[in-house]
Amino acid sequence: MGKCARLAGTVFARMGRPRPKVPHAMESIMLWGLTVLLALQLAGEVVVRFFHWPVPGPVMGLVFALALLLPLGRVPKPLEEAGGTLLRHLSLLFVPAGVGVVAHWERLQQSWLVLGVVLLVSTLLGLAVSAWVFERLAGGEDAF
Repeated sequence: MGKCARLAGTVFARMGRPRPKVPHAMESIMLWGLTVLLALQLAGEVVVRFFHWPVPGPVMGLVFALALLLPLGRVPKPLEEAGGTLLRHLSLLFVPAGVGVVAHWERLQQSWLVLGVVLLVSTLLGLAVSAWVFERLAGGEDAF
């Protein structure tokens, strides 16, 4: 049993719950998937910082992932497991945003009108651009 498995057993024991049974192979698959995802993110960060591009590093990492996965024609099992797990727990990523709202409440109260207008305009602009791109890619009557 590895260190992580022993630590998880200790944590669950302190909570008074039995540790969920997860096959050892599944833990290994998940670690490989997370390692690949983090390596792609790191590669994106390095390239963006080296070339001083105005693109977030994780977005460039996703471009690298797409470039690597397109020739395969499928998503390897480790990436599928890691990505699926991250998507199932995506709501946890909203916790820091909520903390930021609470921490900067006074500033938000002072600028609520400007922030509201910016959010409304950017949302409508994003929807319009997305619809335009979809229409062009879907091959509508007047596409290109």
